[in-house]
Amino acid sequence: MRKPLTLILAALFTLSLISVAQQESSAKQAGSAAKQISSVSDARFNRLRRGINLSHWFAQSPDGKYEIERLKSQITGADFDLIKSMGFDHVRLALEPAPLFNESRPETLNADYLRLVDEAVRMPLDRGLAVILDVHPSGDFKQRLSNERGIEGFADFWRSLAAHYASVDPERLFLEILNEPEMSDAYRWYGVQARLVAAIRSAAPQHTIIVSGHAWSAFDTLLPLAPLADGNIIYNFHYYEPHIFTHQGASWGYELWHHLPRVRYPSRPGANDELIKALPEYLQKLELVRYDQNRWARERIDAEIGLVAAWAKAHNVRVTCNEFGVFREHALAEERAAWLNDVRSSLETHGIGWTMWDYTGGFAVAPGEPGKRVPDKTVLKALGLIR
Repeated sequence: MRKPLTLILAALFTLSLISVAQQESSAKQAGSAAKQISSVSDARFNRLRRGINLSHWFAQSPDGKYEIERLKSQITGADFDLIKSMGFDHVRLALEPAPLFNESRPETLNADYLRLVDEAVRMPLDRGLAVILDVHPSGDFKQRLSNERGIEGFADFWRSLAAHYASVDPERLFLEILNEPEMSDAYRWYGVQARLVAAIRSAAPQHTIIVSGHAWSAFDTLLPLAPLADGNIIYNFHYYEPHIFTHQGASWGYELWHHLPRVRYPSRPGANDELIKALPEYLQKLELVRYDQNRWARERIDAEIGLVAAWAKAHNVRVTCNEFGVFREHALAEERAAWLNDVRSSLETHGIGWTMWDYTGGFAVAPGEPGKRVPDKTVLKALGLIR
Protein backbone atom coordinates (compact mmCIF):
# COMPACT_ATOMS: atom_id res chain seq x y z
CA MET A 1 0.00 0.00 0.00
CA ARG A 2 2.88 2.37 0.65
CA LYS A 3 4.17 2.25 -2.90
CA PRO A 4 0.91 3.31 -4.59
CA LEU A 5 0.39 5.97 -1.90
CA THR A 6 3.88 7.30 -2.50
CA LEU A 7 3.21 7.43 -6.24
CA ILE A 8 -0.06 9.26 -5.69
CA LEU A 9 1.58 11.83 -3.41
CA ALA A 10 4.42 12.31 -5.89
CA ALA A 11 1.91 12.83 -8.69
CA LEU A 12 -0.05 15.38 -6.66
CA PHE A 13 3.16 17.22 -5.80
CA THR A 14 4.14 17.31 -9.49
CA LEU A 15 0.71 18.62 -10.45
CA SER A 16 0.97 21.34 -7.81
CA LEU A 17 4.32 22.40 -9.20
CA ILE A 18 2.85 22.54 -12.71
CA SER A 19 -0.09 24.58 -11.40
CA VAL A 20 2.24 27.05 -9.67
CA ALA A 21 4.35 27.34 -12.81
CA GLN A 22 1.27 27.92 -14.93
CA GLN A 23 0.03 30.60 -12.52
CA GLU A 24 3.41 32.31 -12.56
CA SER A 25 3.47 32.15 -16.35
CA SER A 26 -0.05 33.57 -16.55
CA ALA A 27 0.89 36.34 -14.14
CA LYS A 28 3.95 37.21 -16.20
CA GLN A 29 1.88 37.23 -19.38
CA ALA A 30 -0.78 39.41 -17.71
CA GLY A 31 1.90 41.77 -16.47
CA SER A 32 3.40 41.92 -19.94
CA ALA A 33 -0.02 42.55 -21.46
CA ALA A 34 -0.71 45.28 -18.91
CA LYS A 35 2.49 47.05 -19.85
CA GLN A 36 1.40 47.01 -23.49
CA ILE A 37 -2.28 47.80 -22.98
CA SER A 38 -2.08 51.21 -24.69
CA SER A 39 -1.16 51.14 -28.35
CA VAL A 40 -1.46 54.93 -28.75
CA SER A 41 1.97 56.19 -29.79
CA ASP A 42 3.70 59.14 -28.15
CA ALA A 43 3.50 61.07 -31.43
CA ARG A 44 -0.26 60.59 -31.73
CA PHE A 45 -0.95 61.26 -28.06
CA ASN A 46 1.14 64.44 -28.14
CA ARG A 47 -1.16 65.93 -30.77
CA LEU A 48 -3.63 66.49 -27.91
CA ARG A 49 -1.39 68.50 -25.59
CA ARG A 50 -3.07 71.94 -25.72
CA GLY A 51 -6.52 72.34 -27.23
CA ILE A 52 -9.70 74.41 -27.27
CA ASN A 53 -13.36 73.40 -27.44
CA LEU A 54 -15.58 74.67 -30.27
CA SER A 55 -18.90 75.09 -28.49
CA HIS A 56 -22.27 76.46 -29.64
CA TRP A 57 -21.54 75.78 -33.30
CA PHE A 58 -22.51 72.25 -34.39
CA ALA A 59 -23.92 71.57 -30.92
CA GLN A 60 -25.73 73.47 -28.13
CA SER A 61 -27.73 75.68 -30.49
CA PRO A 62 -29.81 78.01 -28.29
CA ASP A 63 -32.94 77.44 -30.41
CA GLY A 64 -32.23 73.81 -31.29
CA LYS A 65 -31.78 74.67 -34.95
CA TYR A 66 -28.69 74.46 -37.14
CA GLU A 67 -29.26 76.72 -40.15
CA ILE A 68 -26.62 76.68 -42.88
CA GLU A 69 -26.10 80.46 -42.75
CA ARG A 70 -25.26 80.43 -39.05
CA LEU A 71 -23.03 77.36 -39.31
CA LYS A 72 -21.01 78.96 -42.09
CA SER A 73 -20.59 82.28 -40.31
CA GLN A 74 -20.28 81.37 -36.62
CA ILE A 75 -16.75 79.92 -36.97
CA THR A 76 -14.73 80.32 -40.17
CA GLY A 77 -11.25 79.68 -41.48
CA ALA A 78 -10.13 82.95 -39.89
CA ASP A 79 -11.05 81.55 -36.47
CA PHE A 80 -8.88 78.50 -37.04
CA ASP A 81 -6.03 80.78 -38.10
CA LEU A 82 -6.50 82.63 -34.80
CA ILE A 83 -6.67 79.39 -32.80
CA LYS A 84 -3.45 78.22 -34.43
CA SER A 85 -1.73 81.55 -33.78
CA MET A 86 -2.65 81.43 -30.08
CA GLY A 87 -0.63 78.23 -29.73
CA PHE A 88 -3.29 75.51 -29.59
CA ASP A 89 -2.48 72.22 -31.31
CA HIS A 90 -5.98 70.74 -31.53
CA VAL A 91 -9.69 71.53 -31.39
CA ARG A 92 -12.60 69.56 -30.00
CA LEU A 93 -15.56 69.86 -32.35
CA ALA A 94 -18.81 69.34 -30.43
CA LEU A 95 -21.32 67.64 -32.73
CA GLU A 96 -25.03 67.34 -31.94
CA PRO A 97 -26.00 64.07 -33.67
CA ALA A 98 -29.71 64.87 -34.06
CA PRO A 99 -29.43 66.64 -37.48
CA LEU A 100 -27.59 63.58 -38.83
CA PHE A 101 -29.75 60.99 -37.10
CA ASN A 102 -32.69 59.09 -38.58
CA GLU A 103 -34.34 57.22 -35.71
CA SER A 104 -35.98 54.64 -37.98
CA ARG A 105 -32.74 54.09 -39.92
CA PRO A 106 -29.89 55.22 -37.63
CA GLU A 107 -27.23 53.78 -39.94
CA THR A 108 -28.28 56.27 -42.65
CA LEU A 109 -26.73 59.69 -42.11
CA ASN A 110 -28.18 62.95 -43.44
CA ALA A 111 -25.90 63.45 -46.45
CA ASP A 112 -26.53 67.20 -46.86
CA TYR A 113 -25.77 67.95 -43.22
CA LEU A 114 -22.79 65.61 -43.24
CA ARG A 115 -21.19 67.75 -45.94
CA LEU A 116 -21.33 70.73 -43.56
CA VAL A 117 -19.69 68.64 -40.81
CA ASP A 118 -17.01 67.56 -43.30
CA GLU A 119 -16.16 71.20 -43.98
CA ALA A 120 -15.96 71.92 -40.24
CA VAL A 121 -13.53 69.00 -39.80
CA ARG A 122 -11.48 69.91 -42.86
CA MET A 123 -10.79 73.56 -41.92
CA PRO A 124 -8.70 72.82 -38.79
CA LEU A 125 -7.02 69.80 -40.40
CA ASP A 126 -5.93 71.97 -43.33
CA ARG A 127 -4.20 74.27 -40.83
CA GLY A 128 -2.26 71.50 -39.09
CA LEU A 129 -4.58 71.23 -36.09
CA ALA A 130 -5.71 67.84 -34.81
CA VAL A 131 -9.46 67.33 -34.35
CA ILE A 132 -11.49 65.50 -31.71
CA LEU A 133 -14.87 64.72 -33.24
CA ASP A 134 -16.99 64.80 -30.09
CA VAL A 135 -20.55 63.46 -30.31
CA HIS A 136 -22.17 65.99 -28.01
CA PRO A 137 -25.94 65.40 -27.81
CA SER A 138 -28.68 66.93 -25.73
CA GLY A 139 -29.82 65.19 -22.58
CA ASP A 140 -32.92 63.88 -24.36
CA PHE A 141 -30.77 62.11 -26.95
CA LYS A 142 -28.57 60.57 -24.25
CA GLN A 143 -31.63 59.16 -22.50
CA ARG A 144 -32.12 56.84 -25.49
CA LEU A 145 -29.22 54.81 -24.12
CA SER A 146 -31.48 53.64 -21.30
CA ASN A 147 -32.92 50.88 -23.48
CA GLU A 148 -31.64 48.24 -25.89
CA ARG A 149 -33.16 49.82 -28.98
CA GLY A 150 -31.49 53.15 -28.25
CA ILE A 151 -28.10 51.52 -27.67
CA GLU A 152 -28.28 49.50 -30.87
CA GLY A 153 -29.40 52.54 -32.86
CA PHE A 154 -26.54 54.63 -31.49
CA ALA A 155 -24.07 51.85 -32.32
CA ASP A 156 -25.41 51.75 -35.89
CA PHE A 157 -25.09 55.53 -36.10
CA TRP A 158 -21.50 55.46 -34.86
CA ARG A 159 -20.57 52.61 -37.20
CA SER A 160 -21.70 54.70 -40.19
CA LEU A 161 -20.06 57.89 -38.92
CA ALA A 162 -16.78 56.07 -38.25
CA ALA A 163 -16.87 54.48 -41.70
CA HIS A 164 -17.37 57.91 -43.24
CA TYR A 165 -14.23 59.25 -41.52
CA ALA A 166 -12.15 56.07 -41.70
CA SER A 167 -10.12 57.48 -44.62
CA VAL A 168 -9.14 60.65 -42.71
CA ASP A 169 -5.64 60.58 -41.21
CA PRO A 170 -5.93 58.68 -37.90
CA GLU A 171 -2.90 60.55 -36.58
CA ARG A 172 -4.95 63.76 -36.56
CA LEU A 173 -8.62 62.80 -36.20
CA PHE A 174 -9.85 61.34 -32.90
CA LEU A 175 -13.33 59.91 -32.32
CA GLU A 176 -15.02 60.64 -28.98
CA ILE A 177 -17.92 58.31 -28.21
CA LEU A 178 -20.14 60.57 -26.11
CA ASN A 179 -19.80 63.82 -24.25
CA GLU A 180 -20.68 63.53 -20.56
CA PRO A 181 -22.71 60.31 -20.36
CA GLU A 182 -25.71 60.57 -18.04
CA MET A 183 -25.87 57.04 -16.66
CA SER A 184 -26.07 56.37 -12.93
CA ASP A 185 -24.89 52.75 -13.17
CA ALA A 186 -21.13 52.59 -13.79
CA TYR A 187 -21.21 48.90 -14.71
CA ARG A 188 -24.00 49.36 -17.22
CA TRP A 189 -22.10 52.21 -18.85
CA TYR A 190 -19.01 50.01 -19.10
CA GLY A 191 -20.98 47.49 -21.14
CA VAL A 192 -22.65 50.12 -23.31
CA GLN A 193 -19.36 51.88 -23.97
CA ALA A 194 -17.67 48.60 -24.90
CA ARG A 195 -20.39 47.96 -27.51
CA LEU A 196 -19.94 51.43 -28.97
CA VAL A 197 -16.17 50.98 -29.12
CA ALA A 198 -16.67 47.70 -30.99
CA ALA A 199 -19.02 49.40 -33.47
CA ILE A 200 -16.55 52.20 -34.18
CA ARG A 201 -13.59 49.84 -34.37
CA SER A 202 -15.33 47.65 -36.94
CA ALA A 203 -15.51 50.63 -39.30
CA ALA A 204 -12.39 52.63 -38.34
CA PRO A 205 -9.67 50.12 -37.31
CA GLN A 206 -6.85 52.69 -37.09
CA HIS A 207 -8.47 55.64 -35.32
CA THR A 208 -8.02 56.37 -31.62
CA ILE A 209 -11.29 56.35 -29.67
CA ILE A 210 -11.87 58.60 -26.66
CA VAL A 211 -13.91 57.21 -23.76
CA SER A 212 -14.91 58.38 -20.26
CA GLY A 213 -16.61 57.45 -17.00
CA HIS A 214 -20.36 57.03 -16.64
CA ALA A 215 -21.61 60.32 -15.14
CA TRP A 216 -20.82 63.62 -16.83
CA SER A 217 -17.23 62.49 -17.54
CA ALA A 218 -16.30 63.61 -14.01
CA PHE A 219 -12.79 62.67 -12.89
CA ASP A 220 -14.04 60.54 -10.01
CA THR A 221 -16.16 58.42 -12.37
CA LEU A 222 -13.04 57.54 -14.34
CA LEU A 223 -11.22 56.13 -11.33
CA PRO A 224 -13.36 52.97 -10.88
CA LEU A 225 -13.39 52.27 -14.64
CA ALA A 226 -11.64 49.09 -15.76
CA PRO A 227 -9.74 49.57 -19.03
CA LEU A 228 -11.36 48.15 -22.14
CA ALA A 229 -9.70 45.40 -24.17
CA ASP A 230 -9.02 47.76 -27.08
CA GLY A 231 -5.55 49.33 -26.74
CA ASN A 232 -6.13 52.19 -29.20
CA ILE A 233 -8.09 54.24 -26.69
CA ILE A 234 -7.56 57.45 -24.74
CA TYR A 235 -9.41 57.79 -21.43
CA ASN A 236 -10.83 61.19 -20.72
CA PHE A 237 -12.24 63.25 -17.85
CA HIS A 238 -13.64 66.74 -17.30
CA TYR A 239 -12.49 68.94 -14.44
CA TYR A 240 -14.56 71.82 -13.05
CA GLU A 241 -13.88 71.40 -9.36
CA PRO A 242 -15.15 73.15 -7.37
CA HIS A 243 -18.28 74.02 -9.37
CA ILE A 244 -19.23 76.66 -6.83
CA PHE A 245 -16.31 78.70 -8.22
CA THR A 246 -16.13 77.57 -11.86
CA HIS A 247 -19.90 77.87 -12.49
CA GLN A 248 -20.67 80.98 -10.45
CA GLY A 249 -23.45 82.97 -12.10
CA ALA A 250 -24.46 80.12 -14.44
CA SER A 251 -28.19 79.93 -15.19
CA TRP A 252 -28.15 76.14 -15.79
CA GLY A 253 -27.34 73.22 -13.50
CA TYR A 254 -27.41 73.62 -9.71
CA GLU A 255 -29.83 76.32 -8.53
CA LEU A 256 -27.29 77.91 -6.17
CA TRP A 257 -24.89 78.89 -8.99
CA HIS A 258 -26.90 81.81 -10.31
CA HIS A 259 -26.84 83.46 -6.85
CA LEU A 260 -23.03 83.60 -6.84
CA PRO A 261 -21.13 86.64 -8.09
CA ARG A 262 -17.41 87.04 -7.40
CA VAL A 263 -16.68 83.88 -5.46
CA ARG A 264 -13.07 84.10 -4.31
CA TYR A 265 -10.28 81.68 -5.27
CA PRO A 266 -8.21 80.25 -3.62
CA SER A 267 -10.70 79.55 -0.85
CA ARG A 268 -9.90 79.84 2.84
CA PRO A 269 -11.89 80.51 6.02
CA GLY A 270 -13.39 84.00 5.84
CA ALA A 271 -12.63 84.57 2.15
CA ASN A 272 -16.30 84.82 1.15
CA ASP A 273 -17.89 86.13 4.36
CA GLU A 274 -19.61 89.09 2.66
CA LEU A 275 -21.12 86.89 -0.03
CA ILE A 276 -22.25 84.38 2.59
CA LYS A 277 -24.12 87.12 4.46
CA ALA A 278 -25.86 88.21 1.25
CA LEU A 279 -27.16 84.78 0.24
CA PRO A 280 -30.91 84.40 0.82
CA GLU A 281 -31.03 80.86 2.24
CA TYR A 282 -29.10 79.12 5.00
CA LEU A 283 -28.41 76.00 2.93
CA GLN A 284 -26.82 78.26 0.32
CA LYS A 285 -24.73 79.90 3.02
CA LEU A 286 -23.62 76.44 4.17
CA GLU A 287 -22.40 75.51 0.67
CA LEU A 288 -20.15 78.55 0.58
CA VAL A 289 -18.94 78.07 4.16
CA ARG A 290 -17.89 74.55 3.21
CA TYR A 291 -16.15 75.85 0.08
CA ASP A 292 -14.09 78.24 2.20
CA GLN A 293 -13.30 75.62 4.84
CA ASN A 294 -12.22 73.11 2.19
CA ARG A 295 -9.35 75.42 1.17
CA TRP A 296 -9.52 74.96 -2.59
CA ALA A 297 -6.12 75.84 -4.02
CA ARG A 298 -3.39 74.42 -6.26
CA GLU A 299 -2.40 71.74 -3.74
CA ARG A 300 -5.88 70.23 -3.54
CA ILE A 301 -6.40 70.36 -7.31
CA ASP A 302 -3.02 68.73 -7.86
CA ALA A 303 -3.84 65.98 -5.39
CA GLU A 304 -7.05 65.11 -7.26
CA ILE A 305 -5.51 65.22 -10.73
CA GLY A 306 -2.59 63.23 -9.35
CA LEU A 307 -4.99 60.39 -8.56
CA VAL A 308 -6.11 60.30 -12.21
CA ALA A 309 -2.47 60.16 -13.28
CA ALA A 310 -1.82 57.33 -10.80
CA TRP A 311 -4.86 55.42 -12.13
CA ALA A 312 -3.60 55.80 -15.70
CA LYS A 313 -0.11 54.63 -14.72
CA ALA A 314 -1.47 51.63 -12.82
CA HIS A 315 -3.47 50.54 -15.88
CA ASN A 316 -0.85 51.61 -18.46
CA VAL A 317 -3.32 53.75 -20.41
CA ARG A 318 -3.35 57.26 -21.89
CA VAL A 319 -5.50 59.94 -20.29
CA THR A 320 -6.57 63.48 -21.20
CA CYS A 321 -8.76 66.23 -19.74
CA ASN A 322 -10.79 67.68 -22.58
CA GLU A 323 -12.93 70.11 -20.60
CA PHE A 324 -12.00 72.58 -17.87
CA GLY A 325 -12.75 76.26 -17.44
CA VAL A 326 -14.45 79.05 -15.48
CA PHE A 327 -17.65 80.86 -16.48
CA ARG A 328 -16.61 84.43 -17.27
CA GLU A 329 -19.67 86.51 -16.39
CA HIS A 330 -19.12 87.02 -12.65
CA ALA A 331 -15.69 85.56 -11.87
CA LEU A 332 -12.92 88.01 -11.06
CA ALA A 333 -10.51 87.92 -14.00
CA GLU A 334 -7.34 87.46 -11.97
CA GLU A 335 -8.84 84.68 -9.83
CA ARG A 336 -10.30 82.94 -12.87
CA ALA A 337 -6.80 83.04 -14.38
CA ALA A 338 -5.32 81.66 -11.15
CA TRP A 339 -7.65 78.64 -11.26
CA LEU A 340 -6.92 78.04 -14.96
CA ASN A 341 -3.20 78.21 -14.29
CA ASP A 342 -3.42 75.82 -11.34
CA VAL A 343 -5.40 73.22 -13.30
CA ARG A 344 -3.36 73.55 -16.49
CA SER A 345 -0.06 73.38 -14.60
CA SER A 346 -1.16 70.30 -12.69
CA LEU A 347 -2.31 68.54 -15.86
CA GLU A 348 1.02 69.25 -17.55
CA THR A 349 3.01 68.18 -14.49
CA HIS A 350 1.28 64.81 -14.66
CA GLY A 351 1.68 64.44 -18.43
CA ILE A 352 -2.04 64.86 -19.15
CA GLY A 353 -3.08 66.61 -22.35
CA TRP A 354 -5.82 69.25 -22.06
CA THR A 355 -8.58 70.98 -24.00
CA MET A 356 -9.97 74.16 -22.43
CA TRP A 357 -13.68 75.01 -22.50
CA ASP A 358 -14.15 77.08 -24.64
CA TYR A 359 -13.16 79.14 -27.68
CA THR A 360 -15.80 81.85 -27.77
CA GLY A 361 -18.72 80.90 -25.50
CA GLY A 362 -19.40 81.68 -21.86
CA PHE A 363 -15.93 80.48 -20.76
CA ALA A 364 -14.16 82.03 -23.75
CA VAL A 365 -10.49 82.43 -24.50
CA ALA A 366 -11.44 84.74 -27.40
CA PRO A 367 -14.76 86.48 -26.66
CA GLY A 368 -16.59 88.53 -29.26
CA GLU A 369 -18.83 88.28 -32.27
CA PRO A 370 -17.76 86.47 -35.46
CA GLY A 371 -15.02 88.42 -37.17
CA LYS A 372 -14.35 90.52 -34.05
CA ARG A 373 -12.85 88.01 -31.65
CA VAL A 374 -9.91 89.12 -29.54
CA PRO A 375 -7.74 86.72 -27.52
CA ASP A 376 -7.81 87.26 -23.76
CA LYS A 377 -4.12 87.63 -22.94
CA THR A 378 -4.72 86.98 -19.25
CA VAL A 379 -6.21 83.60 -20.12
CA LEU A 380 -3.47 82.80 -22.65
CA LYS A 381 -0.87 83.50 -19.98
CA ALA A 382 -2.73 81.26 -17.50
CA LEU A 383 -2.69 78.53 -20.13
CA GLY A 384 1.07 78.90 -20.56
CA LEU A 385 0.69 79.97 -24.21
CA ILE A 386 2.31 83.38 -23.72
CA ARG A 387 4.58 84.85 -21.05
